[in-house]
Amino acid sequence: MLFTSGLTFAQNAKITGKVVDKANGETLIGLSVGIEGTTKGTLTDVEGRFTLGGLAAGKYNLTFKYLGYQPKTITAVDVKTGQVTTLDVQMEQSATQALKEVVVTASYRQETVGALYARQKNNISISNGISSDQIKKSPDRNTSEVLKRVSGTSIQDNKFVVIRGLSDRYNSTLLNGAVLPSTEPDKKAFSFDIIPSNLIDNLIISKTASPELPGEFAGGVIQVVTKDIPDQNYVSLSVGAGYNTQSTFKDFNLGEKKSGEFLGFANSARDIPRGVPNTVEFRISGAQEKINAGKLFDNSFNTKSSKGLPSQNYQLNLGFQKRFENEGKLGLIFSLSQRNGESISSSERYDYESNYKQFDFNDKIFKYSTSSGALLNLAYVKGNNKIALKNLYNISLDNSYTSRYGVQFAEQDSIRGNSLDLVSKSLLNNQLEGDHKLNWKDIKVNWNLNYSYTERDQPDLKSLNYRLDYDQGATKYEAIVPNGTASRTDASRFFSNMTEDSYGGAFNFTIPFNLFDEKSTAKLGVLKQYKLRDFAARKFGYIRSSYGAFDQDMLYLPMDKIFEDQNLNLNGFIMDEGTENADKYDATSDLNAGYIQFDNKIGSKTRVIWGVRLEDSYQLVNTFDPSGNKLKVENTYLDILPSLNLTYSLNNKTNIRIAASQTVTRPELREMSRFGFFDYISKRILQGNPDLKRSQNTNLDFKYEIYPSNGQILSFSAFYKNFQNPIEQIVSSGNGGKNVSFQNANSANTYGFEIEARKNLNFLGDQDYLKNLTVYTNASFIISTVNLNSLVSEVTSRALQGQSPYLLNAGLQYASPKNDMAFSLLYNKIGSRIAEVGYEGYADIYEKGRDMLDFQISKNFSKRFELKLNVSDILNQKQIFYQNNDNKKTYDASKDNLMNAVKYGSGISLALKYDFSLGK
Repeated sequence: MLFTSGLTFAQNAKITGKVVDKANGETLIGLSVGIEGTTKGTLTDVEGRFTLGGLAAGKYNLTFKYLGYQPKTITAVDVKTGQVTTLDVQMEQSATQALKEVVVTASYRQETVGALYARQKNNISISNGISSDQIKKSPDRNTSEVLKRVSGTSIQDNKFVVIRGLSDRYNSTLLNGAVLPSTEPDKKAFSFDIIPSNLIDNLIISKTASPELPGEFAGGVIQVVTKDIPDQNYVSLSVGAGYNTQSTFKDFNLGEKKSGEFLGFANSARDIPRGVPNTVEFRISGAQEKINAGKLFDNSFNTKSSKGLPSQNYQLNLGFQKRFENEGKLGLIFSLSQRNGESISSSERYDYESNYKQFDFNDKIFKYSTSSGALLNLAYVKGNNKIALKNLYNISLDNSYTSRYGVQFAEQDSIRGNSLDLVSKSLLNNQLEGDHKLNWKDIKVNWNLNYSYTERDQPDLKSLNYRLDYDQGATKYEAIVPNGTASRTDASRFFSNMTEDSYGGAFNFTIPFNLFDEKSTAKLGVLKQYKLRDFAARKFGYIRSSYGAFDQDMLYLPMDKIFEDQNLNLNGFIMDEGTENADKYDATSDLNAGYIQFDNKIGSKTRVIWGVRLEDSYQLVNTFDPSGNKLKVENTYLDILPSLNLTYSLNNKTNIRIAASQTVTRPELREMSRFGFFDYISKRILQGNPDLKRSQNTNLDFKYEIYPSNGQILSFSAFYKNFQNPIEQIVSSGNGGKNVSFQNANSANTYGFEIEARKNLNFLGDQDYLKNLTVYTNASFIISTVNLNSLVSEVTSRALQGQSPYLLNAGLQYASPKNDMAFSLLYNKIGSRIAEVGYEGYADIYEKGRDMLDFQISKNFSKRFELKLNVSDILNQKQIFYQNNDNKKTYDASKDNLMNAVKYGSGISLALKYDFSLGK
């Protein structure tokens, strides 16, 4: 044993790590780990992890022994007082099954470098990822920020993932191996900003399919694994605040904030009042009964003025681990988080018909956003068995007020519009999982039982517009209150609620065997996911009374006075209900899957992972057509999804990968319902399409990758995708306006290539700052074509909706282990893409790419105190949507129709973290 000149009296340091097979990355269970020259030792557990505790400060030589593998000694492992030293090890198979082999010796630094190679090179599919060690060195606070660093990805709205330029529809998300439901009600997307980054063990994005992965994706499968057993006991507290250049300390107008809503829960006082008749009874009620019902509603058409407050965020993290005398290990990780902020965005909005402007609006959107989250993971490991209970809860609330000024040219009216909205969204995810290694045949068993609950509550969305009929010589603005029946657009109140329960389970078996004298595995498993969704909405609105002499002067009352109780009478306003038959639906989704996967070595250089996955899917939506007739929408498919991933190792630093697979993309349940929602901001009705079919996707990939040294990579990828019946979001002409819906195109083809490079700058010199400086870039260039032969359109082909023609990421990162300082400068841009498909006479609507530049810097003080500064969206470019009139690929303000332009402001945030680590 090699020691430093003196040992400290404290025996509280640890060495922890994970041991894997160098050839395929498989964890090695029951491997012997010892300290040379002592009797101290342990065995790796079912995850291949080990812990050697109770060590004094010093340097140690560690030995690793396992039947069928060459013994290994790692020298000069430096252990510091009260700290945890991480050592991940890769073992090489021996030529014979005897233990008496030549001992492989490596230094601590060499081995940690090699372990990173093993993680990068041995992924089954073409993938990119980031580990907890890399996350620890970055200033990222949540998973969406971490994802910005993964090759070939970008983030939209600070939370949604775009992979290879494809929209979030084409992605799937796994949390600890279980499929997560969408956090958004109207699209398939997961909001990644709800998971704190320091709770992630690893994150991998698989861009090609394998039988063990869900078959529903074409962009990528995002796999997030959270920690369950910490290396040591700790408590940490983080507090932060942020400033926005166009929001903070500016004039801020918002509807009422009610008690408890700062946590994310919508106050029940916003719900439809008790005593209001149900829809059937309301329709047949008399005028006075409707007036009385209207008086039960709060007169909440009002705003309060203040100054925009800085954003705030708080996080408490706790980790606990205990080892028992029977070699068992118990771990607990707990986290609480809360954040809130106020923002102001300024928006220009236009629409056109035959290139004539229909309206010209200037909107100011004031929004208060808050979210609260909790995570609790418990795990017990003993020998070849592990059981874990993992729980995640998040609730968020957006309270917004939109103030609108502008002109409607068709009606020749000046408009002053108001909309008050509040939406609360929540996600609960519970998982019970196990990992086991059987003594018989060394079979590994993995299982997962999970439950998810999502809810979206939108109580009392209110809209009220005033108009000045200038072509008739009007001099005062009057409220737009309809006659006859309630309107969904004017003087309206809208209530909706959606809940979804998801039950799932998966069982996987891994069986080792020899083929051609090489170690191989067969993996087979089954999965079930069952979802139940309920949605219901009610639409109310004020109308002018036709039962007496209507008092026209009431139309000139301000927003906060016009619907007071005294104005609800037979000579004033009456509450009416405009709920339609299609404004509710219930739905069921049932997915049953099974797969078999083989992992074979052919010689010393070729690895083939191949197999097939069967997915039997059933979707049912019970809704109503406009006439009130029951409408049952059913989709049943049995999909056979083969896949092949072949890796050829030219040498120990270079791989060639080839992959082929079949996958699917299914419509969301909301997209299959006839429910129509009027979006005040865009002045459009979003409606589903019961005739949607699932898309079938064929994927081909090629990748050449070189790993020159620790954390560095150079790679080139090419890919091709064919979509049969791809689902797209479209715009259609509706009754008095535009509708947004969904349709299947006939087919689409996408092909492109990716380049990735990550390089440390130490080749420029021996200075410490160059050794700690890394530059990286990745770029994707994609061409997509949709076949439109039988669709109504002016063209026969165009780009796929949601597909960007290019995606660029670049960054400069600095991390110094000596002074614990790190900074990063990140750049991101996606190319202009079709946001909504138009129709004949109404051109497609494009989203213009924005140059995004972010800067982050962090500094640790005394290993406990950390300070982080983040500057986001430094360039603060407008987000622009436009109709392309000249068939060129770029936006030309002089020729194209500007549809919408929004500015969000740049952000500056500061966060302080203090670590009460109990092991230090």
